[in-house]
Amino acid sequence: MASKGLLIIISGPSGVGKGTVRKRLMKDHSLDLIYSVSMTTRPPRKGEVEGVDYYFVSDETFDEMINNGGFLEYTTFVGHRYGTPKEKIQQEIDAGHNVILEIEVDGAGQVLEKVKGIDNVVSIFLLPPNPQALEKRIRKRRSESEETLRERIEKGISEINASKSYQHVVFNASVKKSAKEIASIIRYEIVQSLVGEVRD
Repeated sequence: MASKGLLIIISGPSGVGKGTVRKRLMKDHSLDLIYSVSMTTRPPRKGEVEGVDYYFVSDETFDEMINNGGFLEYTTFVGHRYGTPKEKIQQEIDAGHNVILEIEVDGAGQVLEKVKGIDNVVSIFLLPPNPQALEKRIRKRRSESEETLRERIEKGISEINASKSYQHVVFNASVKKSAKEIASIIRYEIVQSLVGEVRD
């Protein structure tokens, strides 16, 4: 029987670079990472691919998932809803794969509450070097109105306090260095998980 995989939660303020860091981590095949694709009601941004970046769905489909208990978590962020389909995650963890969940702070809070006391969960909070860097990254997208950008910036700065709830905090001054640090954390946690199974 395969050892259970890890659920790796990577969160942080909007615009901190979660997606860029996660994509770099996914290139390290030694970590055996499976990306948990979230569902959202927002329209795709330029370059985003259905089923790869997100599952883009209607409000009706999203409501149906809620009613059927299909989400590990779901939240509303800047006028759109985001959710994590739970069935696929459990299947991958049971098969021994490490599932990486890149998620907004509100949703991550729900997941952390639900998985309290479970050993194979690793929570990592990505922080910007400073608030100015966060604003610069959010504005770089140029895909939203000024009002929406301001909402993201204000929310992002307020979310920094949530880092206290996580096992690990990583400053994202450089994507390469951040990914390397997170890869080291994951390797350490994989070893700890295997040691725990041997003891059991």
